[in-house]
Amino acid sequence: MRKIFSAISLLLLTASGIGVARAQTSDPNVAIPVRLGNAQCSNAPKFRPTLNGKPVHIRQEMGPKSDQVILIVFDLTGNISRIDAAKQTVVANIAKLPSNAWVGVMRSQNGLHVLTDPTDNHNKVTTIIQSLTSTGQPGLLETVRATLTLADAMIRKSPVRVAVLYITDGSIYDYREDYTNPVVNPSDHHDLSRRFRDGLINAKIAKLERHVSSLEAPLYVVQLHYRQNGLDQAYQNGLEALARRTGGEALECHSLSEIPTVINGLFHQIRKTWRLNLSVPPKSGDHLQVGLSASCGDQDLHQLAWRAHFHMKQE
Repeated sequence: MRKIFSAISLLLLTASGIGVARAQTSDPNVAIPVRLGNAQCSNAPKFRPTLNGKPVHIRQEMGPKSDQVILIVFDLTGNISRIDAAKQTVVANIAKLPSNAWVGVMRSQNGLHVLTDPTDNHNKVTTIIQSLTSTGQPGLLETVRATLTLADAMIRKSPVRVAVLYITDGSIYDYREDYTNPVVNPSDHHDLSRRFRDGLINAKIAKLERHVSSLEAPLYVVQLHYRQNGLDQAYQNGLEALARRTGGEALECHSLSEIPTVINGLFHQIRKTWRLNLSVPPKSGDHLQVGLSASCGDQDLHQLAWRAHFHMKQE
């Protein structure tokens, strides 16, 4: 484990490019994250996956007790009280992690920067997080592809569960790139872009969804500061859609008091997420639709959440 994850900075240089090409093998497989919701299952569930409507073989199952890497990316720019609440809650959750959970820490301002490689030294991680300050402009939209590509490379190198967790408080108005003014022709008062001011935001999210459609790690996002204006709503909804695309989840905190509850809930989901490696039958095509049912003993599980779509080739 240590050798695999001690070169994260080098992997990051690769990930910051167009992406890591998917390894082509004679027996391809895809790794799908699966969450059981609130189900309590003393034994391993019986999973029944399908690809494009046809039952497929599970090559490997990794449950909540298996090795895990959590990449935490801080994208902090704003209110100190919210940031302090988030840092304290993250540190408290790291303290509860088992010894086979490795945590890496990054920040996303002015590009993606590694603060520590994934490590099982949770005290070291805690010290780094406690020393973080808010600075610069939001960087989630510019760095999330590189982070997920990095996590994807880890999944393909090792039988380990990997998750990406962004802790962010940014507004779409504060990005270095202007996503708030999509007007193509300022002199044309009938330009439809004036009526659809969220066009650039939606286009950016759609592009990211295409780019991550072949990457296997789930994305989780905590937005510390929920905003109600139209463009930030489009931004927050876009992050929710992007996270769901990967099999993860994005949640907003509507108040300071909600921050611990939201972060605790996502850490619980991350820790309990399964990884299923599914064999991909020949001639399945590039676009895969994943179906799944599961049972625990004689009871069907009805709160499953999983990665529902996958693209076999990097676009």
